[in-house]
Amino acid sequence: MSLSSSSRPASLFDRIGGRPALMGLLRHFYADVRQHQVIGPVFAAHIEDWPAHLEKIADFWSGVTGGPARYSGPMPFKHVPLGLEEKHFEAWLGLWCRHCRIWLPANEAEDMVLAAETIGQRLRQIIALHARSTTG
Repeated sequence: MSLSSSSRPASLFDRIGGRPALMGLLRHFYADVRQHQVIGPVFAAHIEDWPAHLEKIADFWSGVTGGPARYSGPMPFKHVPLGLEEKHFEAWLGLWCRHCRIWLPANEAEDMVLAAETIGQRLRQIIALHARSTTG
């Protein structure tokens, strides 16, 4: 027996308000990222077209949250050559938590934070594996 669309739980994407709410969160978040003393320089060195980057990031988060899956790319591997350290992950996640809790309802904010923490762990593992394979 299948669930009807009306009885299926709403996706996180829908619960946060879809792409308009996601774009709002990302615009506020990345405005702070760009000014951050630890991670701002990393982004400044690699992002030239911020509007296009925000659209790409929104495509990524759309898929992560159960919305339209528009992002197709090697997201983790784009981060490998950036020289990211734990301080970068902590700064990014700290800002993400802050903005999710400001701009989203409590339950949805916590779900977004959990998703970001999971993605962060995966990125850390990929970067560590790549570092070992190139030095050892």
